[in-house]
Parts: sequence; C-alpha cells; structure tokens
Amino acid sequence: MTSRASTAKQDPPNLEVVPAPDEAGPAQGPAQRLDARSPAAREEAREELQVRLAAHMPRGRARVVVTDNVHTMVSIKRGQGVTTFRVHHMFLDAPSRVVRALARYAHTQDRQASAELRAFIDANDAKIRRSATREVVCDVAGRHHNLKDVFDELNARYFDGKIRARITWGPRTRRRPGRRSIKLGSYDFEQALIRIHPVLDASDVPRFYLAWVVYHEMLHEVHDIPVVDGRRVYHTPEFRRAEAQFDRYAEAVMWERVNLGRLLNR
Repeated sequence: MTSRASTAKQDPPNLEVVPAPDEAGPAQGPAQRLDARSPAAREEAREELQVRLAAHMPRGRARVVVTDNVHTMVSIKRGQGVTTFRVHHMFLDAPSRVVRALARYAHTQDRQASAELRAFIDANDAKIRRSATREVVCDVAGRHHNLKDVFDELNARYFDGKIRARITWGPRTRRRPGRRSIKLGSYDFEQALIRIHPVLDASDVPRFYLAWVVYHEMLHEVHDIPVVDGRRVYHTPEFRRAEAQFDRYAEAVMWERVNLGRLLNR
C-alpha cells in the first residue's frame, strides 16, 4: 500500500495461485531436489505433467518447472508462445481434473479452476516443508499501537478468522530526504507476511486509519490477480469494492489526504 501526494495505493499482493513475473529460466537449485523421487524419476514425472498440461491448452506450448516452495504452490507466466508453470512437486501426482484446472487457470484465471487448485493444495498440505520457512521475528508491540490487536479484530470482524498471514512493523529507519511516496503496508506472499510502515506507530495516527491500512493488506490474501493485456491487476474492481466495505473507509481516505504530507516528512 503506497501513498503518494497525488495518487493512491499500489503494492504487490500475494495469493496461492498467481501469474508470476518473468524469471531467469528454470530453477535447478536445492529446492528441486527435495522431492523423494530419484532425479530420473522426478524428471520423468515432470515431463509427463508437461505433456498432460499441453493436451488441455488451447494454444502455445507448456513448460513445467518443479519446486519445493513453502508458500508459492503455483506461479504462471506467458511469453513467446510458451506458458511456464512453476509448480510444487505435489502437482506431479495431480489427478486429471486438477491438471485440467491448472491449464484452464493459466489462460482464463477461471474462478472455479482457482478454487479446485486451492482445494488440491489444501488436501496436500502435508507435503509442504514447513521447516524450510525462513524465520521472521514479528514486531507487533509498537509504542502507540499493537498490530496484533488490530489484526485480530479485523480478522474476526471481516474474514471469519481465516486470514493466515503474520504481521509486523517494518524496519524503523531514518526518513529519506525529499521523499514523495511512502509504502504504508505490503503483503509478502512468499512469507505470508504483512509489513506496516512504522510511521503509523504514532500518537497522532488514529487507530481506524492504521486498521484500514492493515485491512487493505489482508484483502490481498483472499483476492485473485487477473492478467489483463499481459499485466497483473493487483487492485481489481472487486478488490476495491471489498476495500470500501471497511466501516470507516471514507473517513480513512479523507484522513490520508489531509495528513499524507506529515507522514512523508517523518
């Protein structure tokens, strides 16, 4: 969530199934060696999945890269007639309906396909190596605001307690001279982590405004990111409608407009 003197927010969201940015070729590092198969068997399974996906694609060629990621189970990018699927090794054993859903989601971002993929991921949760998660120490007790209290209240009120992300204050660094924009919040999908800028940990920042920033980041966990004209749309009309459901939305927007200058100068 980035605020500027004249524009609203832009920040990278994170979901379990997202179109991915360009990456420099297939991953060949340690993450790919964590599946229990032998290298030869794993490569055979990867090639088989590639063929299965190609059979359901309306156009272009399928390319499969297998990972042992902890949070990103599927990421997809398209370019030059090739659709690259970076998938967790659980998908090597996926049934036909899941493979069809994966191919369909790559080209249409179909909601039903997304739901089928999420259900498959949830059912294979035990295959995800939790020990691979990089430890992050969460700093929630600020000088004036406790992020955990704010997060827990929002999670119960708006999300039925289903948001799984952790939350922390960002690093408390000195202000950059001449700053014209400020990222007040972000959602890191790889770590399932919300970071809030410490300029909001101040006595003159009302709790409802801090809650709105946190709420915005929490929404990224439950909203898909469609690709339109080759670009990811982080804040869809549906996302914006959900954002406006915050009970003090108008008040929060007005407070930001009036006080953004003070936040930039801290």
